[in-house]
Amino acid sequence: MSLLKFESMLKTNSIYFFDLVEFEEIIIHYLDAGKHALAKKAVKLGLQQHPASVDLKLLQVEIYIFENELDKASILLKIIERLEPNNDEVFIQRGTICSKKGNHKEAILFFKKALTFTDDKVDIWALLGMEYLYLDEFKNARLTFAKCVNVDFEDYSALYNVVYCFDMEKKHKEAIEYLNAYIDINPYCEVAWHQLGRQYFVLENYEKALHAFDYAVIIDESFIGGYLEKAKTLEELKRYKEAIDNYLVTLELDDATAFVYIRIGECYEKLENFEAAISFYKKAVHEDPLLDKGWMLLTNIYFNNKNYQKASYYISKALKIEEDNSLYWRRYSEINLKLNFYEEAVTGFQNCLNLQDQSIEIYIGLTDVLTFLGEFNDAISVLFKAQKKYKEIAEIEYRLAGLFYIFNKEKYGFNHLISGLKIDYDYHIILKELFPIVYENEKIQKLIVNYKKAME
Repeated sequence: MSLLKFESMLKTNSIYFFDLVEFEEIIIHYLDAGKHALAKKAVKLGLQQHPASVDLKLLQVEIYIFENELDKASILLKIIERLEPNNDEVFIQRGTICSKKGNHKEAILFFKKALTFTDDKVDIWALLGMEYLYLDEFKNARLTFAKCVNVDFEDYSALYNVVYCFDMEKKHKEAIEYLNAYIDINPYCEVAWHQLGRQYFVLENYEKALHAFDYAVIIDESFIGGYLEKAKTLEELKRYKEAIDNYLVTLELDDATAFVYIRIGECYEKLENFEAAISFYKKAVHEDPLLDKGWMLLTNIYFNNKNYQKASYYISKALKIEEDNSLYWRRYSEINLKLNFYEEAVTGFQNCLNLQDQSIEIYIGLTDVLTFLGEFNDAISVLFKAQKKYKEIAEIEYRLAGLFYIFNKEKYGFNHLISGLKIDYDYHIILKELFPIVYENEKIQKLIVNYKKAME
């Protein structure tokens, strides 16, 4: 009734009198509804009618803080503190201001002081716990949030924070002990069973994780998070058909997500049902066209099934989204090699190197393509760069040997060939594959035979 009266007053520009309790109810209603402009008007009018009210002044502080008028809030709080030096709300708001300024240690001191002036400590513990989290003081945060849970076992926000702190401390066994103790008191809490399952999952105890997630979804049959975690656990147990069934349940309970389509597709791929896998990967990219992982999974499944044309189409989709991913460029080169598009393969390998993917496979792959294209100088240059990073690698030495013999620089070729033989004699067969003319050279054959005899 008072709310209607207040809004009627605003429309008519009339002035009505409201008692203090009515003003507080009106202001809190607007704050809870996110109507801060109306709350601000109500506070202003309330203070005009009740200028000595500390509660209205505190609501004014709350609005100042929301509007980031922190200096005004601090000045008003000092005035209120002189009037009521033992008012816990004063110290709560001073702590909130310190927190917004990033002064978390000072905020903690104010919240601790507030605790000394109130019997209703739960909300302050929650604020105090968050300050400890800001400072990465996970033990103090955990112990503080645990106090909230002890008072209210259905304070799931505090329960999540307790488990989060255990996670950050890498104390998964202790988390399991805590959650089991909690479940003994509150056995029908799906949140606790879900969190317990997560801890077992991290410790790779998948059977116990599955047991916990089973309880979570039995307690709440619409618990999407429980079904997702259960499905992931079933994947780890290689029970892919059951995993798919649980993922499908989430699609019935909520809107489809690309993530779930991807997971279903991966399960079907592991079951070697490639047609179904492709179907769900396509649903994923339809749901989220910017999901490069979806395009990449389509690329890989077609590549593995030797459909290189389609693999080429989908890798281009992935690269348009994530062009700075060296793994994608590596696959791009592999596909183009299969399609005999050697210039494109060179581009892919060069992009890998530009993106700091300097694995030996990239250097060797690029070298071999350049050699095939007759770009021998470029091939040697690549190998010298590889040699700076990788010492005593047979793949490098034999290739340098072959290339130098092509240029009739027998001394250099001889030195690299000897180096290669010393590192891995049997790998000299690579000369036959890459440089057959060099390999068939009588001097080379004689050198290889003599070196073997010397080894015996």
